[in-house]
Amino acid sequence: MSNSMKTVALLGAVAAAMATQTGGVSAATKEKCYGISLAGENSCKAGEGTTCAGTSTVDYQGNAWTLVDAGTCTEIELPAMADGTPREGSLDELNRDLPA
Repeated sequence: MSNSMKTVALLGAVAAAMATQTGGVSAATKEKCYGISLAGENSCKAGEGTTCAGTSTVDYQGNAWTLVDAGTCTEIELPAMADGTPREGSLDELNRDLPA
């Protein structure tokens, strides 16, 4: 095999390895965070009777999730509820801010 063919093969292998590693890293660094999305802006799941992405009908709907960087869900700043109770994102589905 000529040197130029070896170089092309090596570059192809490096590019493939980098693409695989990048894809794995981005997928592994995201997590579902419930109760943080605005109405119609959730990534998926918005309770019974809904389909998926963009189907939440209430801001900060507790049973709708959005993908966020791993480790940031509970640190996202959200406005307090009407009664002054603080809102936080959760890795588990919440029973708050549900549509009537």
